[in-house]
Parts: sequence; C-alpha cells; structure tokens
Amino acid sequence: MIGRLNHLAIAVPDLEAAAATYRGVLGAKVSEAVPQPDHGVTVIFVELPNTKIELLHPLGDNSPIAAFLQKNAAGGIHHICYEVDDILAARDTLKAEGKRVLGDGEPKIGAHGKPVLFLHPKDFNGALVELEQA
Repeated sequence: MIGRLNHLAIAVPDLEAAAATYRGVLGAKVSEAVPQPDHGVTVIFVELPNTKIELLHPLGDNSPIAAFLQKNAAGGIHHICYEVDDILAARDTLKAEGKRVLGDGEPKIGAHGKPVLFLHPKDFNGALVELEQA
C-alpha cells in the first residue's frame, strides 16, 4: 500500500533559525516559508536527494503544532509522510483493518497541493503517520 517516503516533519519553535541551520550549516536547498491556514502551520521544505524534511511552525493559537511545542519546547519529529497511489482506497483498507483516521476521515489538501490524511499514532507504534496521494 505505502510507497516512497515523502517527508519527515519536524516541529520547530523558530522557523527561520531552523531554516538557517539547514541552509547554512548543512548546505541544503531550503524553500521559502509557506502558510497553510487550513492546517494551522507555516512550512518550509528542505530538499534532499531522496526525500524532504518539512519544518513546521504554528500558525495561529489553535495550531496542533503549538500544542506539540508546549510539550516539546525544543521541537522534535512530528510525523512521517508516505505516498500512496489511491488515498481513498488506502483509507478504506486501513479503516477495514481497524486503524483510525484522524479528523472527519476525508482527505484535505496538504502543503504539496495533494490530498492527505493523518493516522492515529496509537495504531502505528506511537508515530503520527501522514498519507499523501502520489
């Protein structure tokens, strides 16, 4: 069902400082900050040869990243994103297996402009999993 690793998301308390570290210290190609109001985050993508790192920073007081940073003030890994060929078929298979899809269960458009769903961490060894349609 799952395809390639699309990205690893890291919540950061200072988006520009994190971007500067990847850009300057590690020499990575780093995108501009892009607000994602539907998801309550601002994102910066770090391009790697085989995947991406997604730097996440809260956008608004109700951001899920704000709550994450309250518990993890220095930041940390927030989720891992895998590609799937058909997000609705993947959702239906997972639900039939008793796995929980977060939210209303309907895909939303993610930071790459493609449909995404999040899966409950308790069903995936403590890791929040994002699925993105390839």
